[in-house]
Amino acid sequence: MTIPLPLPGDGPDALPGAHLVYRPVWLPPIEADALLDDLRRTLPWSVHRIRIFGRQVDSPRLSAWIGDADAVYRYSGTDFTPHPWTDALSDLRLRLQDDLDTPFNSVLANLYRDGRDAMGWHSDDEPELGPQPVIASISLGGARRFVLKNKQDAALRAAYELPHGSLLVMSGDTQRHYRHALPRTAKPVAPRINLTFRWIDPARRR
Repeated sequence: MTIPLPLPGDGPDALPGAHLVYRPVWLPPIEADALLDDLRRTLPWSVHRIRIFGRQVDSPRLSAWIGDADAVYRYSGTDFTPHPWTDALSDLRLRLQDDLDTPFNSVLANLYRDGRDAMGWHSDDEPELGPQPVIASISLGGARRFVLKNKQDAALRAAYELPHGSLLVMSGDTQRHYRHALPRTAKPVAPRINLTFRWIDPARRR
């Protein structure tokens, strides 16, 4: 079942310009458990170097960029060449494409080992993603708080707990109008893997 993500306030304009769809149980628990274990063991996890305020630092999480050979992604001043698809991620891509009727040629996997690992405020608006990217985000493991904030009006914001096996799809003008983040937390939390499937257009890459 597909349901609109509950938004703060009343009516569909609570987060104007955002197009979000949420499925709380996209993967059954047993299947999500097996996928979490497989990905933790088999993906080529590494610490990506990112640029913040003009200097290179280690990102506060482990990551793996997976995709078709030409799906090179430029983020924070660094080009990321994709690793080949694993069987598990290739199967997941086919299921997503069939379910959402949307093509994907890459996926960014992030492993948040504990509450100290995080993702800062950003938009998925790099040129190679196109003007209205579809970002399909699957959450595995410990539930973490996902937050959105309007770029022009900080009062337009929302926070959600995304559970194990859930799917969140951001599309339309969401990236143009909003930033999102996964904040740190001092609460005990189980490791979490987030998979964000997307389409990279090599012709748009700078």
